[in-house]
Amino acid sequence: MKMSALTPLLITCLMLSACTSKPKSDYDTEYDFSQLNSFETVSPSKTDDPLSASRIQDSIAVALSKQGFVMVQQQADFNVTYSFKVENKPKKSGLSIGLGTGTWGSSGGASVGTSVGVPIGSDTAQIQTIQIDIINPKTNKLIWRGTDKFDFDAGGEEKMAETQKTVTKILSQFPPLTK
Repeated sequence: MKMSALTPLLITCLMLSACTSKPKSDYDTEYDFSQLNSFETVSPSKTDDPLSASRIQDSIAVALSKQGFVMVQQQADFNVTYSFKVENKPKKSGLSIGLGTGTWGSSGGASVGTSVGVPIGSDTAQIQTIQIDIINPKTNKLIWRGTDKFDFDAGGEEKMAETQKTVTKILSQFPPLTK
């Protein structure tokens, strides 16, 4: 394949990867994370969305168990709590400008195009942001925090799958790689 044939594929992959979010995390640089083996989940005190709360808590338990941590009811090495919020976000619309190049036989060319996006249906999407906190139960101090978010238009199976995916991405950064 010629390089010019790969260019559109490369551009498409770069654009798609730019659309995905990357979880963010922070941690206590003085804490020894190598001593952690067991965890206990602590539910938020109040929530207006018990479905999302249950999905997040279940996803945390699954993700940490897959990483080799053991869920216990008492005397855990660390406690896990979480919070979440849902916000409305306008769907993207408006003017877009594109630039393209191509070849045909021994000739080449460039073009500029425009498009106007019109949202279909609702003019807003929803974003759910999930924050997961790891707490030292002996001192009750925060030792690690991770956050990420995802867009959704409907609940049910789709939102459940996105919740699981987002929680797994967040917890993939726990424990932090420390020296």
